[in-house]
Amino acid sequence: MFKRIDHVEIIPRDFERSIRFYTDILGFAMKQRMAVSAPPLEEIAYLALGDTVLELMRVKDPTLSAAEPWSTGYRMMALEVDDMDRALEYLAQKGIEPTWGPVSLGPSKRAEIHDPDGLPIELRQW
Repeated sequence: MFKRIDHVEIIPRDFERSIRFYTDILGFAMKQRMAVSAPPLEEIAYLALGDTVLELMRVKDPTLSAAEPWSTGYRMMALEVDDMDRALEYLAQKGIEPTWGPVSLGPSKRAEIHDPDGLPIELRQW
């Protein structure tokens, strides 16, 4: 009945900056972008990485949330990497440092970074 997660929605503070972060730095590709007339929603962009899709939503005057990292709700998404050291070196060249890790967890390595709005993204090497 249920097949997979179709997409994850993110409302960024700066729509264009987030598109650049996910496409130029993390390698997502623009799948579709369109204006939407459903206030406060103004525009959506679907960004794909393999079969993973993010839906970035431009809304009028997005508010900031001060949610604690262990509160109920969105915690983070995780991106699989082939080589953690190489991925972190690449991100450092783009001015992005890990906010946690990397650490070895038995057969895997794990680190965390933040997107331009401070949303956490896990990096996992299996």
